[in-house]
Amino acid sequence: MAAPKAIALQWLCAGEKAFPAMLEAIADARRTVLLETYIFEDGRVGRQFLLALIAAAQRGVRVTVLADALGSWLLPDNFFDPLRAAGGEVRFFNPLRLWRFGVRDHRKLLICDGRVAFVGGFNLADEYDGDGITRGWYDLGIRFEGELVAGLMKSFDEMFALADFAHKPLLRLRVFKKLRRQKPASRGELCFSQPGSGPSPIQHALRHDLARAREVSIITAYFLPPRRLRRDLMRIARHGGRVRLILAGKSDVLVSQLAARNWYRRLLRAGVEIYEYQPQILHAKLIVCDHVVYVGSANLDVRSLKLNYELMLRFKDRDTALQAREVFNAALLQCRRIHLEEWLRSRSFWQRLRGRWANFLLARVDPFISLRQFRAI
Repeated sequence: MAAPKAIALQWLCAGEKAFPAMLEAIADARRTVLLETYIFEDGRVGRQFLLALIAAAQRGVRVTVLADALGSWLLPDNFFDPLRAAGGEVRFFNPLRLWRFGVRDHRKLLICDGRVAFVGGFNLADEYDGDGITRGWYDLGIRFEGELVAGLMKSFDEMFALADFAHKPLLRLRVFKKLRRQKPASRGELCFSQPGSGPSPIQHALRHDLARAREVSIITAYFLPPRRLRRDLMRIARHGGRVRLILAGKSDVLVSQLAARNWYRRLLRAGVEIYEYQPQILHAKLIVCDHVVYVGSANLDVRSLKLNYELMLRFKDRDTALQAREVFNAALLQCRRIHLEEWLRSRSFWQRLRGRWANFLLARVDPFISLRQFRAI
């Protein structure tokens, strides 16, 4: 019997690799282009994508764009007018209202011709364009083909239909049930998250993998996992496994960094290795549990796992896990390790107090407000 074919994917370890590959796929598209993003910015990168989308629409390609209303709120009102005039369709997810600002689409997805897809953490903004070391934020994504693309197309269509959030509670419930019931495809699986108080499919899958893992490597921009996930990581380290975290040494969200650092002491005492990425702002998301890999838009924090609409791809494949560890180890070269004794000496009372308040805001206040808004829509 022939060995199963390895998953064909390409790792995109910085905007200078991801954006040209995405633009090339749009230029090659002949039938459909589906684009979903949290931030679409009116800058050099945003204009490049806009022109590519207009050109695709003008040659008869069906172009559909979904951007989050909060993430893209700085866009001029007429930014997408040329694309609409060329036949493209554009919607903003959850148009801004004071009573529902906390419900966001944080997914990043590009699908061309139902054949090739891009998933990762890249927003369409100038700060993501670079190598992640000398310039530009450090981010991560993948380009892939195969059977998962069809499921992503279906998910995009459901999110696009849900975009205006106007009096559609039954539609939201139906979409959520479909997301939760998504079945795994051979060696790859789509994992989704949406607002809700219970564990998301991403959490369920991750806890299942952590229960058996002996070697865990994680890169995440914002780190504030729910209590059970924190306990899982510490349990692995205490029982002789190895857990390595690459977290943000430089962050665009200070309160998130403060909340993450609030947990360093307990994690370090349990034997978890913590590293902070130094050259640029960290925005990547990658989890490797033995030979299982997660990559996509979700951070390992409460907002991604309980409050946002998110998308992660889960691959159970040894070759893919080996490639992911190579990506992790390359990022590790740009990190500073945090040691327990040095960390304890460096923490003042004021720093500890700020960390606790940040943790309270992100783990308690933000979920309370956002989930109330979601249930009231």
